[in-house]
Amino acid sequence: MARYCESVCRICRRENQKLFLKGDRCYTEKCSFERRGYPPGQHGQGRIKFSEYGLQLREKQKIKRLYGLLEDQFRLTFERAERMKGVTGNNLVSLLERRLDNVAYRLGFASSRTEARQLVRHCHFLVNGKSVNIPSYTVRKGDTVEIREKSKKVVRIQAALEGLKRREVPQWLEIDPAQFRGKIRDLPSREDVTAPMEERLIVELYSK
Repeated sequence: MARYCESVCRICRRENQKLFLKGDRCYTEKCSFERRGYPPGQHGQGRIKFSEYGLQLREKQKIKRLYGLLEDQFRLTFERAERMKGVTGNNLVSLLERRLDNVAYRLGFASSRTEARQLVRHCHFLVNGKSVNIPSYTVRKGDTVEIREKSKKVVRIQAALEGLKRREVPQWLEIDPAQFRGKIRDLPSREDVTAPMEERLIVELYSK
């Protein structure tokens, strides 16, 4: 399976935005984006001017990397959003937010989406009482996501829950830290996603 193996700190610098890809490290002074807030490479500190296509491409790359998807995965998600009723851009954001790995991260069971994806792969989560090990699994309204009994003592999960105070749980989710359980109260709307993104640029890019 293809995956990104290079430094993820370079991604934040390339997109000129802190994407919190390394969990707790991103909140400390060790964050590479805070120390070197310019694109990587020998011309990183030079003046960069993007064309209209360049702006669309950078926005697509940023959102794709924020949620940890590869190109084919992201394209399939866009095509699914395009087939749904409503605004394509809003549908795309909703589908990305409803991925199981993202929900696990949002609920505070992992310090980053990468860590959440690994935990899902290793069967640490139950959805409606059933084990699910597919990170791209799409949750629905009313679903419950919880840590299986044997995994409640995993140090990484406990540490992530302790650091939850640094991040706010979205209103469309409900968390019960004592029971290691979360619930999808409602489907996420565009207003629930606080990360700065312009999904219309992605729609324009794929519509060409």
